[in-house]
Amino acid sequence: MYTLGVRRDFIAQHYLIGGDWGAENHPHAHHYVAEVRIEAEQLDQHGYLVDIVAVEAALDAIVLTYRDQMLNAQPEFAGLNPSIEHFSRILCEKLFTAIQPPGSGCLSVKLWENATCWAAYRLPY
Repeated sequence: MYTLGVRRDFIAQHYLIGGDWGAENHPHAHHYVAEVRIEAEQLDQHGYLVDIVAVEAALDAIVLTYRDQMLNAQPEFAGLNPSIEHFSRILCEKLFTAIQPPGSGCLSVKLWENATCWAAYRLPY
């Protein structure tokens, strides 16, 4: 199985809703690190799993929409607690739409909220 990975970091703000999580219920920032992983058995005619330049460009564009923003104010978080679980899924789905990897495989995004805590979402395609 082939694997391709790209990583980006950015700062965004949020506050948790729907429960009593103390300080997490108030606006605060995280230094997020998004780790993208694409896996598949086959390479394309150029010997690529997916063009890494295209993955980087798509991830940069997606991250730019969240950099220095309040996640709670973003339409995709309407009615959702802006947890790292939801955020990793949203990033993964947006990236999949942007790059449309060929063939069949798996795209995943692991989103680090700090040096010790992360959540991930895996999308088979």
